[in-house]
Amino acid sequence: MRPSGPAAALATAGLVVALDQATKQLAVARIGRGEEVEVFFGLDLTNARNTGVAFGAFQGGGAIVAVLIAVALALLVGYFAVHRDRPWLWLPVGLLLGGALGNLADRARDGAVIDFIDPVAWPAFNVADSCIVIGVLALLYVVEGRERRKRSA
Repeated sequence: MRPSGPAAALATAGLVVALDQATKQLAVARIGRGEEVEVFFGLDLTNARNTGVAFGAFQGGGAIVAVLIAVALALLVGYFAVHRDRPWLWLPVGLLLGGALGNLADRARDGAVIDFIDPVAWPAFNVADSCIVIGVLALLYVVEGRERRKRSA
């Protein structure tokens, strides 16, 4: 039996939240706030906070950021409710939901998101951010790729 539907999306989201929160707490426990630890050339681990959204946009946006996130999640869940039988849709929905919830947990607890992966020439990010980016790309592939295949057939 292959995974599908709401249960698979929720399991994926739960796994993302657990992995995200565990890695953030590990980073906070091992690295002082504002410190950087070089992993190898071009990649550091750091202990940084982000009060905005992606790449620090809307820094200090508080209520605006919360409303934007809530609207985006409501639209995502609504789309999933209507199209839950679409093959593989559960995966990007789970990644996006888990990533958003992982970062929202930080905002609720600390007032900012914990970022710790810090490549050169790129803003610091975390596991939740990675899952959100991968989730958006996967959602586009699942939705658009299927439509293209239908049109080609």
